Amino acid sequence: MVKTDQTKAKLKQIGIKLAKDIGAGKNPTLDVPIRALSNVAYDPKTKLIMLGDKTAKRFFFNVAHVRKFVQTVEVAATAKELLDVDKHLSLREVFYRINRTLPGTNINIVDEQEESNKAIEDLELITNASREQLHINANKMGSVVGKVVIKDKGDLVDWSKLGSGGWAIPSNVEDIEFVKVNAKFIIYMEKAAEWERLHEDKVWEKLNCIIMCSQGQATRGVRRLLQRMHIEHKLPIYVLVDGDPWGVYIYSVLKYGSISLAHISERLAIPGARFLGLSADDVEKYDLKRHIIKFEDVDKARLEQISKYEWFKNNKEWQRQFDMWRKLGGKVELAALSSKGISFISDKYIPDKIRNKEFLD
Repeated sequence: MVKTDQTKAKLKQIGIKLAKDIGAGKNPTLDVPIRALSNVAYDPKTKLIMLGDKTAKRFFFNVAHVRKFVQTVEVAATAKELLDVDKHLSLREVFYRINRTLPGTNINIVDEQEESNKAIEDLELITNASREQLHINANKMGSVVGKVVIKDKGDLVDWSKLGSGGWAIPSNVEDIEFVKVNAKFIIYMEKAAEWERLHEDKVWEKLNCIIMCSQGQATRGVRRLLQRMHIEHKLPIYVLVDGDPWGVYIYSVLKYGSISLAHISERLAIPGARFLGLSADDVEKYDLKRHIIKFEDVDKARLEQISKYEWFKNNKEWQRQFDMWRKLGGKVELAALSSKGISFISDKYIPDKIRNKEFLD
Protein backbone atom coordinates (compact mmCIF):
# COMPACT_ATOMS: atom_id res chain seq x y z
CA MET A 1 0.00 0.00 0.00
CA VAL A 2 3.01 2.32 0.34
CA LYS A 3 3.23 3.08 -3.37
CA THR A 4 -0.54 3.56 -3.58
CA ASP A 5 -0.55 5.89 -0.59
CA GLN A 6 2.30 7.91 -2.10
CA THR A 7 0.48 8.21 -5.42
CA LYS A 8 -2.72 9.28 -3.64
CA ALA A 9 -0.74 11.90 -1.74
CA LYS A 10 0.72 13.29 -4.97
CA LEU A 11 -2.72 13.55 -6.56
CA LYS A 12 -4.08 15.23 -3.44
CA GLN A 13 -1.23 17.76 -3.57
CA ILE A 14 -2.29 18.75 -7.08
CA GLY A 15 -5.82 19.45 -5.85
CA ILE A 16 -4.63 21.38 -2.79
CA LYS A 17 -2.29 23.49 -4.90
CA LEU A 18 -5.04 24.38 -7.40
CA ALA A 19 -7.48 25.16 -4.58
CA LYS A 20 -4.91 27.53 -3.01
CA ASP A 21 -4.42 29.28 -6.36
CA ILE A 22 -8.17 29.81 -6.68
CA GLY A 23 -8.51 30.91 -3.04
CA ALA A 24 -5.76 33.48 -3.50
CA GLY A 25 -7.36 34.84 -6.68
CA LYS A 26 -4.47 33.54 -8.81
CA ASN A 27 -4.61 31.97 -12.24
CA PRO A 28 -4.50 28.19 -11.46
CA THR A 29 -1.39 26.55 -12.92
CA LEU A 30 0.13 23.14 -13.46
CA ASP A 31 3.90 22.66 -13.79
CA VAL A 32 4.41 20.04 -16.49
CA PRO A 33 7.86 18.63 -17.36
CA ILE A 34 8.61 19.20 -21.04
CA ARG A 35 8.38 15.95 -22.99
CA ALA A 36 10.37 16.82 -26.11
CA LEU A 37 13.70 16.03 -27.72
CA SER A 38 15.08 19.32 -26.37
CA ASN A 39 14.59 18.01 -22.81
CA VAL A 40 15.84 14.45 -23.36
CA ALA A 41 19.43 13.24 -23.12
CA TYR A 42 21.34 9.96 -23.16
CA ASP A 43 23.30 9.24 -19.98
CA PRO A 44 26.36 7.12 -20.90
CA LYS A 45 26.90 6.13 -17.26
CA THR A 46 23.46 4.59 -16.73
CA LYS A 47 22.98 3.82 -20.45
CA LEU A 48 19.49 5.27 -20.24
CA ILE A 49 17.56 7.92 -22.16
CA MET A 50 16.54 10.34 -19.43
CA LEU A 51 14.17 13.29 -19.23
CA GLY A 52 15.71 16.63 -18.26
CA ASP A 53 14.47 19.08 -15.63
CA LYS A 54 12.84 21.65 -17.92
CA THR A 55 9.20 22.39 -17.13
CA ALA A 56 6.44 24.52 -18.61
CA LYS A 57 3.55 26.22 -16.82
CA ARG A 58 0.05 25.40 -17.99
CA PHE A 59 -2.51 28.08 -17.08
CA PHE A 60 -6.26 27.65 -16.68
CA PHE A 61 -7.00 31.21 -17.84
CA ASN A 62 -5.14 30.87 -21.12
CA VAL A 63 -6.95 30.04 -24.35
CA ALA A 64 -3.98 28.01 -25.58
CA HIS A 65 -3.67 26.02 -22.33
CA VAL A 66 -7.16 25.61 -20.88
CA ARG A 67 -8.19 22.52 -22.84
CA LYS A 68 -5.12 20.46 -21.86
CA PHE A 69 -5.31 21.90 -18.33
CA VAL A 70 -8.89 20.65 -17.85
CA GLN A 71 -8.11 17.28 -19.45
CA THR A 72 -5.19 16.70 -17.08
CA VAL A 73 -7.24 17.66 -14.01
CA GLU A 74 -10.09 15.39 -15.12
CA VAL A 75 -7.68 12.47 -15.52
CA ALA A 76 -6.20 13.24 -12.09
CA ALA A 77 -9.68 13.14 -10.53
CA THR A 78 -10.38 9.81 -12.24
CA ALA A 79 -7.08 8.34 -11.04
CA LYS A 80 -7.78 9.49 -7.47
CA GLU A 81 -11.20 7.81 -7.61
CA LEU A 82 -9.67 4.57 -8.93
CA LEU A 83 -7.08 4.50 -6.16
CA ASP A 84 -9.72 5.21 -3.51
CA VAL A 85 -11.88 2.24 -4.58
CA ASP A 86 -8.87 0.06 -5.58
CA LYS A 87 -10.13 -0.56 -9.12
CA HIS A 88 -8.67 -0.12 -12.59
CA LEU A 89 -9.81 1.28 -15.92
CA SER A 90 -8.41 0.79 -19.40
CA LEU A 91 -7.13 3.69 -21.47
CA ARG A 92 -10.31 3.48 -23.53
CA GLU A 93 -12.52 3.48 -20.45
CA VAL A 94 -10.77 6.58 -19.08
CA PHE A 95 -11.53 8.32 -22.38
CA TYR A 96 -15.24 7.59 -21.99
CA ARG A 97 -15.13 8.40 -18.27
CA ILE A 98 -14.03 11.99 -18.87
CA ASN A 99 -15.72 12.47 -22.27
CA ARG A 100 -18.60 14.86 -21.67
CA THR A 101 -19.82 18.22 -22.94
CA LEU A 102 -19.27 21.25 -20.71
CA PRO A 103 -22.59 22.68 -19.46
CA GLY A 104 -23.93 25.59 -21.54
CA THR A 105 -21.50 24.91 -24.41
CA ASN A 106 -20.98 22.53 -27.30
CA ILE A 107 -17.39 21.87 -26.21
CA ASN A 108 -16.31 18.37 -25.17
CA ILE A 109 -13.53 17.82 -22.64
CA VAL A 110 -12.03 15.30 -25.07
CA ASP A 111 -12.92 14.49 -28.65
CA GLU A 112 -10.42 11.70 -29.32
CA GLN A 113 -8.76 9.07 -27.12
CA GLU A 114 -5.36 10.45 -28.10
CA GLU A 115 -6.20 13.54 -26.03
CA SER A 116 -6.95 11.57 -22.86
CA ASN A 117 -3.88 9.38 -23.47
CA LYS A 118 -1.66 12.47 -23.59
CA ALA A 119 -3.32 13.85 -20.46
CA ILE A 120 -2.48 10.58 -18.70
CA GLU A 121 1.14 10.88 -19.82
CA ASP A 122 1.23 14.47 -18.53
CA LEU A 123 -0.12 13.25 -15.19
CA GLU A 124 2.66 10.65 -15.06
CA LEU A 125 5.17 13.46 -15.47
CA ILE A 126 3.56 15.68 -12.85
CA THR A 127 3.18 12.95 -10.21
CA ASN A 128 6.26 10.86 -11.11
CA ALA A 129 3.93 7.85 -10.96
CA SER A 130 3.50 5.40 -13.81
CA ARG A 131 0.21 4.93 -15.61
CA GLU A 132 -0.10 1.55 -13.91
CA GLN A 133 0.44 3.11 -10.47
CA LEU A 134 -2.43 5.45 -11.33
CA HIS A 135 -4.56 2.31 -11.90
CA ILE A 136 -4.89 2.91 -15.64
CA ASN A 137 -4.11 -0.07 -17.84
CA ALA A 138 -3.57 -0.77 -21.53
CA ASN A 139 -4.71 -3.87 -23.43
CA LYS A 140 -2.96 -7.21 -22.93
CA MET A 141 -0.57 -7.74 -25.85
CA GLY A 142 2.03 -10.25 -24.74
CA SER A 143 2.55 -13.94 -24.00
CA VAL A 144 5.09 -15.79 -21.88
CA VAL A 145 5.93 -19.40 -21.03
CA GLY A 146 8.61 -20.99 -18.87
CA LYS A 147 9.21 -22.81 -15.61
CA VAL A 148 7.95 -19.94 -13.47
CA VAL A 149 5.26 -19.80 -10.80
CA ILE A 150 3.79 -16.44 -9.82
CA LYS A 151 1.15 -15.17 -7.46
CA ASP A 152 -1.27 -12.79 -9.19
CA LYS A 153 -4.17 -11.32 -7.21
CA GLY A 154 -3.90 -14.22 -4.76
CA ASP A 155 -3.90 -16.92 -7.48
CA LEU A 156 -0.90 -19.18 -8.12
CA VAL A 157 -0.14 -19.30 -11.85
CA ASP A 158 2.32 -21.79 -13.39
CA TRP A 159 3.56 -20.42 -16.71
CA SER A 160 4.55 -23.92 -17.87
CA LYS A 161 1.02 -25.30 -17.62
CA LEU A 162 -1.16 -22.90 -19.59
CA GLY A 163 -1.39 -24.66 -22.94
CA SER A 164 -0.51 -23.25 -26.34
CA GLY A 165 -1.38 -19.65 -25.48
CA GLY A 166 0.88 -19.26 -22.46
CA TRP A 167 0.22 -16.59 -19.84
CA ALA A 168 -1.25 -13.35 -21.17
CA ILE A 169 0.91 -10.52 -19.81
CA PRO A 170 -1.23 -7.76 -18.27
CA SER A 171 -0.55 -4.05 -18.50
CA ASN A 172 0.19 -3.80 -14.78
CA VAL A 173 2.77 -6.27 -13.42
CA GLU A 174 3.82 -4.27 -10.36
CA ASP A 175 2.06 -6.47 -7.79
CA ILE A 176 2.97 -9.84 -9.28
CA GLU A 177 4.98 -12.00 -6.86
CA PHE A 178 7.55 -14.49 -8.17
CA VAL A 179 7.12 -17.70 -6.17
CA LYS A 180 9.46 -19.88 -8.24
CA VAL A 181 11.78 -19.03 -11.14
CA ASN A 182 13.72 -21.83 -12.81
CA ALA A 183 15.41 -20.39 -15.89
CA LYS A 184 18.85 -19.39 -17.14
CA PHE A 185 17.77 -16.54 -19.43
CA ILE A 186 14.86 -14.92 -21.29
CA ILE A 187 14.34 -14.69 -25.03
CA TYR A 188 12.10 -11.79 -26.05
CA MET A 189 10.81 -11.72 -29.63
CA GLU A 190 8.80 -9.12 -31.49
CA LYS A 191 6.41 -11.49 -33.26
CA ALA A 192 3.84 -13.92 -31.92
CA ALA A 193 4.46 -16.28 -34.86
CA GLU A 194 8.05 -16.94 -33.77
CA TRP A 195 6.95 -17.28 -30.14
CA GLU A 196 4.43 -19.94 -31.17
CA ARG A 197 7.13 -21.78 -33.12
CA LEU A 198 9.48 -21.78 -30.10
CA HIS A 199 6.67 -22.75 -27.74
CA GLU A 200 5.57 -25.67 -29.90
CA ASP A 201 9.20 -26.80 -30.07
CA LYS A 202 9.45 -26.55 -26.24
CA VAL A 203 12.51 -24.29 -26.48
CA TRP A 204 11.77 -22.98 -22.97
CA GLU A 205 12.05 -26.55 -21.64
CA LYS A 206 15.00 -27.71 -23.74
CA LEU A 207 17.14 -24.62 -23.03
CA ASN A 208 15.71 -24.00 -19.54
CA CYS A 209 14.67 -20.47 -20.42
CA ILE A 210 11.65 -18.19 -20.61
CA ILE A 211 10.24 -17.11 -23.96
CA MET A 212 8.22 -13.92 -24.20
CA CYS A 213 6.68 -11.88 -26.99
CA SER A 214 4.56 -8.86 -27.71
CA GLN A 215 3.45 -7.78 -31.17
CA GLY A 216 5.88 -5.30 -32.66
CA GLN A 217 7.13 -2.77 -30.11
CA ALA A 218 7.00 -4.25 -26.61
CA THR A 219 4.17 -3.00 -24.42
CA ARG A 220 4.96 -1.29 -21.14
CA GLY A 221 3.72 -4.33 -19.23
CA VAL A 222 6.09 -6.59 -21.17
CA ARG A 223 9.02 -4.21 -20.71
CA ARG A 224 8.40 -3.87 -16.99
CA LEU A 225 8.10 -7.65 -16.56
CA LEU A 226 11.35 -8.18 -18.45
CA GLN A 227 13.08 -5.53 -16.35
CA ARG A 228 11.81 -6.97 -13.07
CA MET A 229 13.00 -10.48 -13.94
CA HIS A 230 16.35 -9.15 -15.15
CA ILE A 231 16.93 -7.17 -11.94
CA GLU A 232 15.25 -9.37 -9.34
CA HIS A 233 16.37 -12.73 -10.72
CA LYS A 234 19.53 -11.76 -12.62
CA LEU A 235 18.26 -13.27 -15.88
CA PRO A 236 20.03 -12.25 -19.11
CA ILE A 237 17.67 -10.83 -21.75
CA TYR A 238 18.18 -11.79 -25.41
CA VAL A 239 16.22 -9.87 -28.05
CA LEU A 240 15.16 -11.75 -31.18
CA VAL A 241 13.82 -9.51 -33.96
CA ASP A 242 13.67 -9.21 -37.74
CA GLY A 243 16.82 -8.18 -39.55
CA ASP A 244 15.88 -4.60 -40.36
CA PRO A 245 16.10 -1.06 -38.90
CA TRP A 246 12.74 -1.53 -37.16
CA GLY A 247 13.99 -4.63 -35.35
CA VAL A 248 17.05 -2.71 -34.16
CA TYR A 249 14.75 0.10 -33.00
CA ILE A 250 12.70 -2.37 -30.93
CA TYR A 251 15.95 -3.59 -29.35
CA SER A 252 17.10 -0.02 -28.76
CA VAL A 253 13.90 0.92 -26.93
CA LEU A 254 14.08 -2.18 -24.73
CA LYS A 255 17.71 -1.52 -23.85
CA TYR A 256 17.97 2.27 -23.56
CA GLY A 257 14.39 3.52 -23.32
CA SER A 258 12.54 5.84 -25.67
CA ILE A 259 12.22 9.58 -26.10
CA SER A 260 8.44 9.51 -25.57
CA LEU A 261 8.80 7.57 -22.30
CA ALA A 262 12.08 9.05 -21.09
CA HIS A 263 10.38 10.03 -17.83
CA ILE A 264 10.06 6.36 -16.83
CA SER A 265 13.21 4.87 -18.37
CA GLU A 266 14.36 3.72 -14.94
CA ARG A 267 11.19 1.59 -14.64
CA LEU A 268 11.29 0.13 -18.15
CA ALA A 269 14.74 0.11 -19.80
CA ILE A 270 17.14 -2.84 -19.56
CA PRO A 271 20.72 -1.68 -20.27
CA GLY A 272 21.92 -5.30 -19.97
CA ALA A 273 19.73 -6.55 -22.85
CA ARG A 274 21.56 -8.14 -25.78
CA PHE A 275 20.69 -8.37 -29.47
CA LEU A 276 20.45 -12.05 -30.42
CA GLY A 277 19.42 -11.53 -34.02
CA LEU A 278 18.64 -11.47 -36.84
CA SER A 279 21.94 -9.76 -37.72
CA ALA A 280 23.45 -8.86 -41.07
CA ASP A 281 26.10 -11.52 -40.39
CA ASP A 282 23.33 -14.11 -40.06
CA VAL A 283 22.13 -13.30 -43.57
CA GLU A 284 25.57 -14.25 -44.87
CA LYS A 285 26.16 -17.20 -42.53
CA TYR A 286 22.82 -18.90 -43.12
CA ASP A 287 22.57 -18.08 -46.84
CA LEU A 288 19.44 -15.94 -46.58
CA LYS A 289 20.21 -13.39 -49.32
CA ARG A 290 17.52 -14.79 -51.59
CA HIS A 291 14.97 -13.80 -48.95
CA ILE A 292 15.99 -10.13 -48.85
CA ILE A 293 13.07 -7.71 -49.14
CA LYS A 294 14.29 -4.53 -50.81
CA PHE A 295 14.40 -1.46 -48.56
CA GLU A 296 11.82 1.23 -49.17
CA ASP A 297 12.67 4.89 -48.61
CA VAL A 298 11.15 4.78 -45.13
CA ASP A 299 13.43 1.84 -44.20
CA LYS A 300 16.50 3.67 -45.46
CA ALA A 301 15.55 6.77 -43.51
CA ARG A 302 15.07 4.77 -40.33
CA LEU A 303 18.45 3.06 -40.80
CA GLU A 304 20.22 6.41 -41.15
CA GLN A 305 18.38 7.79 -38.12
CA ILE A 306 19.28 4.84 -35.90
CA SER A 307 22.92 4.83 -37.00
CA LYS A 308 23.21 8.38 -35.64
CA TYR A 309 21.78 7.58 -32.20
CA GLU A 310 24.31 8.59 -29.56
CA TRP A 311 24.46 5.05 -28.13
CA PHE A 312 25.18 3.55 -31.56
CA LYS A 313 27.26 6.15 -33.40
CA ASN A 314 30.54 5.32 -31.61
CA ASN A 315 29.94 1.58 -31.43
CA LYS A 316 32.17 0.02 -34.10
CA GLU A 317 30.34 -3.31 -34.19
CA TRP A 318 26.95 -1.70 -34.65
CA GLN A 319 28.30 0.64 -37.31
CA ARG A 320 29.65 -2.41 -39.11
CA GLN A 321 26.17 -3.94 -38.98
CA PHE A 322 24.60 -0.76 -40.38
CA ASP A 323 27.14 -0.69 -43.23
CA MET A 324 26.36 -4.32 -44.04
CA TRP A 325 22.62 -3.59 -44.17
CA ARG A 326 23.28 -0.68 -46.52
CA LYS A 327 25.20 -3.01 -48.83
CA LEU A 328 22.54 -5.71 -48.61
CA GLY A 329 19.97 -3.07 -49.52
CA GLY A 330 17.08 -4.83 -47.84
CA LYS A 331 15.65 -6.59 -44.81
CA VAL A 332 15.21 -10.22 -43.84
CA GLU A 333 12.44 -11.48 -41.57
CA LEU A 334 12.96 -14.12 -38.89
CA ALA A 335 10.38 -16.23 -40.71
CA ALA A 336 12.97 -16.72 -43.50
CA LEU A 337 14.82 -19.13 -41.19
CA SER A 338 12.01 -21.62 -41.78
CA SER A 339 13.45 -22.11 -45.26
CA LYS A 340 16.28 -24.00 -43.56
CA GLY A 341 13.83 -26.30 -41.78
CA ILE A 342 10.55 -26.06 -39.88
CA SER A 343 12.29 -25.99 -36.49
CA PHE A 344 15.66 -24.62 -37.61
CA ILE A 345 15.26 -21.50 -35.47
CA SER A 346 14.62 -23.64 -32.38
CA ASP A 347 17.01 -26.53 -32.98
CA LYS A 348 19.98 -24.75 -34.54
CA TYR A 349 19.85 -20.96 -34.80
CA ILE A 350 19.08 -19.97 -31.20
CA PRO A 351 21.09 -22.71 -29.39
CA ASP A 352 24.18 -22.07 -31.52
CA LYS A 353 24.07 -18.29 -31.14
CA ILE A 354 23.68 -18.42 -27.37
CA ARG A 355 26.30 -21.15 -26.91
CA ASN A 356 28.80 -19.29 -29.10
CA LYS A 357 27.87 -15.89 -27.59
CA GLU A 358 27.07 -14.50 -31.02
CA PHE A 359 25.07 -11.56 -29.80
CA LEU A 360 25.48 -7.80 -29.99
CA ASP A 361 25.60 -5.47 -26.99
